[in-house]
Amino acid sequence: MNNKNETTLSKISSMTGFGSSEGVLGITSWIWEVKSVNGKGLDIRCRLPQGFEKADAVARLVSGKLFNRGNLSLNLAIQEEKNQNQYKINHSLLNQLVEAATALQSNVEGFEKPRLDGLFAVRGVVELSADFDNSSDNPNLKEKILKSLDAALYSLLQSRIAEGKRISIVLFGQLERINKLCEEAEKIISLQPVNIRKRLNQQIEELLGTFPSLPEERLAQESAILMIKADVREELDRLKAHVESAKILMEKGGVIGRKLDFLCQEFNREVNTLCSKASDISLSKIGLELKVVIEQYREQVQNIE
Repeated sequence: MNNKNETTLSKISSMTGFGSSEGVLGITSWIWEVKSVNGKGLDIRCRLPQGFEKADAVARLVSGKLFNRGNLSLNLAIQEEKNQNQYKINHSLLNQLVEAATALQSNVEGFEKPRLDGLFAVRGVVELSADFDNSSDNPNLKEKILKSLDAALYSLLQSRIAEGKRISIVLFGQLERINKLCEEAEKIISLQPVNIRKRLNQQIEELLGTFPSLPEERLAQESAILMIKADVREELDRLKAHVESAKILMEKGGVIGRKLDFLCQEFNREVNTLCSKASDISLSKIGLELKVVIEQYREQVQNIE
């Protein structure tokens, strides 16, 4: 494939793709997953944990700048690590309290032995572990999670562009196939005058038998009428023109899915007329093969943004 076609392929985007991004802050980890499938317009649906409703508006804003069509599904999953030692006992302070309580119990009549839950309730006995990062209270957490949403959406964009390249290779191949079939049809119709006249002569001989045959002038008139009815050159010319229009659109790139879909309708219109006019089995076979290729082309076009 030449450099021009390589540049062309990068301009076409599919509507199907997948993107993700993930991050960690302290004990909190998260992952964004974004899926995209075909759609008439741009539809965005978000599944978000409580407290992250703001991400819905951010997702719609960024997606509107990156995409024009497709049904997008965004999912945010957040998890906190629960296996860390969040708290520790200040043994030094606890020992001091026990010693003080023991001394008081010995010197003060009626002083009850302190309960363990009471000692633990004393401020400083149970404290937060120095290596524990309580990032769930970190004001930057939501900001970092929302920022990583951009990375997930750009990941989706790259996925759709890559898929668009693969589809474009198939589409260009199908357009070339349509052109070749048109050329084969043109070779067949170039022989039509001779074949029609020959077939008409045979039919007349079968009908008239031993009766005198038609005058040459009348035979030429009937042949001309049949050739006009069976002439598909106009349909072939329009088919090739539509192929060129499709190539120009694909070389231009951008949001071309609907325009290509319209051209598919025009392809089908011309091929249906060609098949109805075909007076030759070989031409009918080409018409049917054109229908198959055009339908395959249309199915691929449905994926283009």
